[in-house]
Amino acid sequence: MFRRLFSYILPVNIHSRKSAISKTIEVTWANGELVLDSKNTNYSYGSLQRVLRLGLRTIGFEKVAAMQEIAVLGVAGGSVIKTLAHEIGCTGRITGVEIDAEIISVANEFFGLDKIPNCEIVIDDAFEFILKTRKKYELIIIDVFKDTEMPNFLFEHFFAERLGFLLCNGGFILFNTMTLSSSHDQRNLDYLSHFPKEAFRSRTIPRVENHNEVIIIEKI
Repeated sequence: MFRRLFSYILPVNIHSRKSAISKTIEVTWANGELVLDSKNTNYSYGSLQRVLRLGLRTIGFEKVAAMQEIAVLGVAGGSVIKTLAHEIGCTGRITGVEIDAEIISVANEFFGLDKIPNCEIVIDDAFEFILKTRKKYELIIIDVFKDTEMPNFLFEHFFAERLGFLLCNGGFILFNTMTLSSSHDQRNLDYLSHFPKEAFRSRTIPRVENHNEVIIIEKI
């Protein structure tokens, strides 16, 4: 309790470990809440949870709550999965895809991710998972980072086309991106062009938490 209270003054690190994929994983009390960070950015809870919650609210909590198949690419500490299950009340299947088994171990130990009964965690590369899966999804959340970097494949036409194919009619892609330069802004504009306007509607929520831009794609 003392550490939580003191965290309103200064962040209090309570756990740190190395990972071959994420390099540094840190669990910290910050402003009274437990957050998961990499060396240079917030990975789960804190600002990241606010970013994705805003995207889900924009889609509509009631609409999301009724969905039966949801995929989360990039789980980290599982903050968006907790938002889906605990805040929104999703009872459908949530499939979380995370390449780093070490970070899932931390998420289970400190954030109780393994206590969410309708969530299945798959340890896999997001690109490989999307290639292999045969399911259709009503919501695909993309939150894939390696520290402050985003893999290039996320923005390629083939990957976007595959995501569009896996979406149910009326389904949504919720894509959290980091925009640190004008080239990132252009990258996001180019990404929208992968989804033809006769089949998809798109919108962006720019400058969320300063450096995040949320992209929402709806399959008509």
